[in-house]
Amino acid sequence: MRLRLPSDRRVLVVLVVGLRPVDLADMPALAALVGAGRHGPLRTVVPAVTSTVQASLLTGLMPRDHGVVANGWYFRDLAQVWFWRQSRHLIQGPAVYDLAKAARPGHRTAQLFWWFNMYTGCALSVTPRPQYHADGYKTFALYSEPPELERELERARGAFPFHAFWGPLAGLPSSRWIAGAAADVLERHAPDLALVYLPHLDYDHQRFGPGDPRSRRAARDLDGVLADLCARARERGYELLLCSEYGIEDVERPVFPNRALRAAGLLRVQDTAHGELLDAGASRAFAVVDHQCAHVYVRDEADLARTRAVLAGMEGVARVLDREGQCALGLDHERAGELFVLAERGTWLAYNYWLEEDRRPDFAPTVDIHRKPGYDPAELFVDPRLRLPRLRVARRLLQKQLGFRYLMDVVPTDPSPVRGSHGLEPAVAERGPMWVATEALGAAMRLEGEVPATRLLVEG
Repeated sequence: MRLRLPSDRRVLVVLVVGLRPVDLADMPALAALVGAGRHGPLRTVVPAVTSTVQASLLTGLMPRDHGVVANGWYFRDLAQVWFWRQSRHLIQGPAVYDLAKAARPGHRTAQLFWWFNMYTGCALSVTPRPQYHADGYKTFALYSEPPELERELERARGAFPFHAFWGPLAGLPSSRWIAGAAADVLERHAPDLALVYLPHLDYDHQRFGPGDPRSRRAARDLDGVLADLCARARERGYELLLCSEYGIEDVERPVFPNRALRAAGLLRVQDTAHGELLDAGASRAFAVVDHQCAHVYVRDEADLARTRAVLAGMEGVARVLDREGQCALGLDHERAGELFVLAERGTWLAYNYWLEEDRRPDFAPTVDIHRKPGYDPAELFVDPRLRLPRLRVARRLLQKQLGFRYLMDVVPTDPSPVRGSHGLEPAVAERGPMWVATEALGAAMRLEGEVPATRLLVEG
């Protein structure tokens, strides 16, 4: 692998989640940077989801080689589904910061809020990392390298607004905090390479759809945050490279592959005192859904044909790929499912596997990205059926502060309000991911036109 980024100059790489060329109409500061520099479409990988694309950007490899086949997958040896794991060791292959250090000893990278941000070997890193107490209490916190960095940033910026990073209150404060902290790191620590992740466009684009006036306002708000970060970076002599992972598209309805597999007798649940749990190890087949894609794990080869037929017959499913089909996408890794499902345009895949609402698991109406066996964008909403939802949230927070057991059961288990999703290749480039570079950096990297995600920072 070869480093595409120049190791002899300071570079700030900002991952602007969900940024599309069409969004520039609402982002004048970024549009000015585009006009003065270089830009083009980014050819993403499939599934076009956060962890997979970030791993391809960092390593220059396809999922078949780096092994990050989705935001989460089935760990067969544990018989458990895990999402949003943080260890860098889950990425197979050298990353951009490894190659930069090899090219120039003493090279220092700061990785701020990108995924796989623990045990990277980077000189500086910060990532969200809640702390779970023995009594079930959860504390919002950060994890950093060196450990004193998180304390330094929170002294300067206040506590990281974790409630605004994900969940019904997710919004601009988290991206504003990250951008401000990133600027502080550039000014106080002067890393040679800084990798910064700003999630803001993800939220309203998924809640309301990317064309909704509230989503366009989110783009304008983020533009101001970006303008300040980029200006402060330029004052310190940094070249700029901005990119996105995917373009969010409008969707109208969810599809429920696990319910279809359960109806076919292939998925099994465990009936517990706190609801039905997906029993992955006992199931003959089940889907780990991730936006518009899903890995389907089939225990016995004898069930492959039947499982494929069940899924292919569902309205809203575009394709069901076996290992040969996955090979064409560069997705044929041992962590991938025996089958891989892609949704039709306008639909997305929901994890719900229970058939009766009174048997849903107790974590279903909560923000719980670790116990749910699939991605759940309904966590971005407050359940519209709740009376006085703010009062309910306040009551739960009071219970938490007083040390009582509580359940923050405020999100809907009906995912139909979701209006934006991603995971597929973009239908048109204007609504897909993109890259933007300052002219000097773009020329040094020979960036022109469409650039594959596997060749933006690193190439083989």
